[in-house]
This record gives sequence, structure tokens and C-alpha cells, in this order.
Amino acid sequence: MKWVKIENSSIPQTDGIRKARIDSKNVCIIRHDDKLYATSVRCPHAGADLSGGWCEKGRLICPYHRHAFDLESGKGDEGQGDYIHVYPLEQRPEGWFIGLEESWLTRLF
Repeated sequence: MKWVKIENSSIPQTDGIRKARIDSKNVCIIRHDDKLYATSVRCPHAGADLSGGWCEKGRLICPYHRHAFDLESGKGDEGQGDYIHVYPLEQRPEGWFIGLEESWLTRLF
């Protein structure tokens, strides 16, 4: 896993969602109830952009069909049978970092 610094401008200062391009990957940076999360951008149900959604009760709600995903685990609500990727975050003295998986090709070279 590689840790990449998140630009301060990509982090919502109040509750909200921002789409950010980090190391050639689009992610949602989410602040909800004063906690920071990072998730995949696309809803697995119909491909909607989750950065246009909202959060309620610890869940990210898709703006298209209202599918809901747990911000901690990424698991969809019961009956959905889907999930989103949740990226690990770390706060360090120099700022926030996101953990991104390195592809096998990158690791070779």
C-alpha cells in the first residue's frame, strides 16, 4: 500500500463530500459528523457519481437511486447486495494521507 497526501483543498471543512483526483484515482473525500472518510466515486448499482450524494446516519446515499453505503465498511444496506470501496486514512503532522493499493504492474517496476 502506498500513502499519498491529500491536498487541503480536497478536504471539506464542514460536513460534505468532495470529489478529488489523488494519484490518478478519483475518490470521494467525505466529512460526516466531524469524521473524515474516503470512498470510491462510482455507485456499483448504476454507476452514479457518489460525490453528488449526501450522508445520513453514517451512510453515504447515492443521488440517483438512493442506495445507501456504510461509511466505515462500504457495505450496502440490507437487500442491496453491493458495496463501495472505503480507503484507509491517516492523519499525520504534515496532513491527511490516503492509503492506495499499488497495482501489481507498479510493484514490478
